[in-house]
Amino acid sequence: MYIQVLKSKIHRVTVTEANLEYIGSITIDQDLLDAANIIPNERVSIVDNNNGERFDTYVIAGERGSGQICLNGAAARKVLPGDIVIIMAYAYMDAEEAKTFKPSVIFPDSKTNKLIK
Repeated sequence: MYIQVLKSKIHRVTVTEANLEYIGSITIDQDLLDAANIIPNERVSIVDNNNGERFDTYVIAGERGSGQICLNGAAARKVLPGDIVIIMAYAYMDAEEAKTFKPSVIFPDSKTNKLIK
């Protein structure tokens, strides 16, 4: 049996942009993606701490070191720049593997979206 478990989490970053005219997705600084073990085109769930919205989309890599967190397309209607969001990715694995699996969880500075060293 396979179950779905948390694989990656970017905890409490600030939305820098909301671009309604883009096709769709979330653009995330490549440094954050690397640290959280998330890859471009991967499906992610997003939770907005300011308004309670929860939705899924896919990832586009943003400029490394930019701190960019940009919701694109329809998702741009669910957030405002300045909102604090949590970004999560999940993976399927067998129940035995899931018992010992450790997700990649990062806690960037929520004012700059930069990794805390």
